[in-house]
Amino acid sequence: MTQLTLDLNPIIQLTPDQFYQLCQANPDLQLERNANGELIVMPPTGGETGRTNAKINFQLSLWNEQTQLGEVFDSSTGFNLPNGANRSPDAAWVKKARWNALTAAQREQFLPLCPDFVIEILSPSDSLTKTQAKMQEYLENGCELGWLINRRSQTVEVYRPSQKAEVLSKPDSLSGEAILPGFVLCLAIFWN
Repeated sequence: MTQLTLDLNPIIQLTPDQFYQLCQANPDLQLERNANGELIVMPPTGGETGRTNAKINFQLSLWNEQTQLGEVFDSSTGFNLPNGANRSPDAAWVKKARWNALTAAQREQFLPLCPDFVIEILSPSDSLTKTQAKMQEYLENGCELGWLINRRSQTVEVYRPSQKAEVLSKPDSLSGEAILPGFVLCLAIFWN
């Protein structure tokens, strides 16, 4: 199953609240919305992608529990980006001060910010070029570090602001750099 894109703009332009309500009314669908307001229907992931995602979120959450520097979010969390897009990265992290600045009501809906750090795992149904564009979109909206993990090619694209993406071939691990001090993601287990 591949992603579907629906352009509802000729009929209606959904506000962030309407998009949130649409998602709540259709919990069996995973929806995103691009900056043009087009709805993107994301298919469920397969077993390998889901397993990889769970292990990555576990490693990130374990580091965060030890450091208490921010908050970790999984792929079911929606973020309202400054450009109007609504995205749900496979893993995301937000600095503690930014999380604490949100009201209780803001925390209950899609978060009105771009994560400081994101991970996207390329699923067999994902388009590489569309996912690369999504990674650039995160950077353009304030993300400080992003990793695009491609299990098929056994590569990771590292995204940093104002830099060309760095492509790493079959890395054993990745450093969270200054954004996630002390975090090291073990990737060797995913390449076998």
